[in-house]
Amino acid sequence: MIERDAAARRLVLVSGPSGAGRSSALNVLEDAGFEVVDNLPLRLLPALLETGGKGQPLALGIDPRNRDFSTTAVIDALGQLTGVPGLAPELLYLDCSTEVLLRRFSETRRRHPLAPDDRPSEGIMRELEMLGPLRARADVLIDTTDLNVHQLRAEVEHWFAPDGHRRLSVSVQSFSYKRGLPRNVDMVYDCRFLTNPYWTPTLRPLNGKDSRVQDYVMADPRFAEFSERVADLSLLLLPAYREEGKAYLSIAFGCTGGQHRSVVLAETHGLRLAEEGWQVSIRHRELDLRKKEEA
Repeated sequence: MIERDAAARRLVLVSGPSGAGRSSALNVLEDAGFEVVDNLPLRLLPALLETGGKGQPLALGIDPRNRDFSTTAVIDALGQLTGVPGLAPELLYLDCSTEVLLRRFSETRRRHPLAPDDRPSEGIMRELEMLGPLRARADVLIDTTDLNVHQLRAEVEHWFAPDGHRRLSVSVQSFSYKRGLPRNVDMVYDCRFLTNPYWTPTLRPLNGKDSRVQDYVMADPRFAEFSERVADLSLLLLPAYREEGKAYLSIAFGCTGGQHRSVVLAETHGLRLAEEGWQVSIRHRELDLRKKEEA
């Protein structure tokens, strides 16, 4: 592992031949909390470092498609950045055998960016020759020849994820079945079997964030066991999803109007997961829509 100042801002330049997994590596770094910028002209790097995100690690995709690319310019930039106080620059190089690169281009039927009107093999050879000095200068070199996408993720996280841990962001939301299921939701729980506060006149105008509604819903004898079993299931599955490489998971609770029961469950479930150390955001689709309509 590279020795570096733990307080310094991490700056990772990511390079390598086309088809070796550079874009996949950038995606992993973004999931790990890096601010990612791809194909930024090197002359704009100083301005980028001066604007915002002082504490957030930064990853830059660098390859021959960059407008002002040259291996000399990249190596010179690394040398200059190494002397900047509070900055920890590194070069990550994704390598791959010529045979596998050729196979990947053949399978995807893509043209090589350095040989758009020629055979991919010509572009691969030109690029490998051009990038040779960067490969020799790399702080971290990952050979993706025999790696699948999950193995590549694990390798990049080993070097660059904070404390070596994968991140998984969890979204917990409530919704109304009248308006249909939310988009791109991974897990859905139906809360309509619980006693409905809507039929109590004093509770009808309130929502599940109100303690009176929460007490009413939680008084249902089925609430505690349901809530606990759902929490147990999430806590069982979340580590598995994280290990699989999933970066985002959405859990939704639905009831008839999306105002009372589902809101209570989303709030309690989200807080429970947060207490267990998961990164959780909570939203209520129907309540949010109502706010927009009233604004």
